[in-house]
Amino acid sequence: MTPAVDCDVAIVGAGPAGAAVAVGLHRAGLRVRLLDREPVRPLSGDYDARVYALSPASVELLDVLGVWPAVSGVRASPYTHMQVWENEPAQSLHFDAADARRPLLGHIVEHGVLVQALLAALPPALLQVPAEVTGCRIDADAAVLELGDGSRLRARLVVAADGPQSALRGMLGVDLLRSDYDQTAVVCHVSTERPHQQTAYQRFLDTGPLALLPLADGRSSLVWSTTEAAALLAMDETAFCATLAAASQHVLGGVLACSPRRSFPLQLQQAERYAGERFALAGDAAHVVHPLAGQGLNLGFGDVRVLVETLTAAREARRDPGSARVLGRYQRARLAATREMMAITDGLYRAWRLQLPGWRWLRQRGLQSVNALAPLRQALVRRACDLS
Repeated sequence: MTPAVDCDVAIVGAGPAGAAVAVGLHRAGLRVRLLDREPVRPLSGDYDARVYALSPASVELLDVLGVWPAVSGVRASPYTHMQVWENEPAQSLHFDAADARRPLLGHIVEHGVLVQALLAALPPALLQVPAEVTGCRIDADAAVLELGDGSRLRARLVVAADGPQSALRGMLGVDLLRSDYDQTAVVCHVSTERPHQQTAYQRFLDTGPLALLPLADGRSSLVWSTTEAAALLAMDETAFCATLAAASQHVLGGVLACSPRRSFPLQLQQAERYAGERFALAGDAAHVVHPLAGQGLNLGFGDVRVLVETLTAAREARRDPGSARVLGRYQRARLAATREMMAITDGLYRAWRLQLPGWRWLRQRGLQSVNALAPLRQALVRRACDLS
């Protein structure tokens, strides 16, 4: 006799996307198990180096999951304005929350704060950490996970949410389309002479985009995607702060101090499929986009929303949540949404890397034209606010 399953859905990867899937499905009445090979780390007193720009749609999802009060009550920085430019701040493209008829464009939230709030919304018994998945077998009635301690976990559906280097994705035999950008992201938090005034700033340089995102303590989080990362990381703090102030054209005045700098290489990644019999992919395990639009986790939360809706409907209809037919809706919806965002971010990246006579002038004219055309600018802001 075939042994019974241990749970309806096993989610591998306790990052924001995986934890959100677990919370949403648990609230919907499915039996879930959330696994991660790393232990849960306590929240640091200092700000996490990794931050996300959450769209209003992502905040609404967290509110539905019941965790947004816990996130916003710790450290979340709302922003109402965004300024984008290439040559001169005076020639910037300005986005305002009023363009979308919303009070805010979004919130800047730390990785650690977000994960802690999501995990706190799950009964501890549903979290299995540390637990390393060493193998995965798809049977007719279950996905069987083999764990590092020799045990096995049988689930009607397994969700790979274990990040861009997803080991589970490889075990499931899902191919990955990948393109390396010749840029590395340098990240840290900086103190500046002028207050950020709840504004996100982004300047496009020939070497890559530089973004300054407002933090709740008055500092700004830097995400500098560049071909010159090695030189920036080698500088002492004084030289780095001076270089950053010049590169940002002193939009926030001088840069007074910075936290320790970290870096990561940039890639475009797309899984060939997001679901199949007894499995689904979500978050960075399914797709990775260039950070210039700040939409990576918003796309991941879009996966969460559609996957939870799909599996909740299947439960109500008493259908098998691991059926490829059930998961087809999820795959169709999310492949279309992520391909659209990938085309936008990759197109922007290539547009600013292109070196042709007169092209810089055309780009600048394009920014000025969008800024002058209120309906177009408003449509772009509304699309960004609704993204998830």
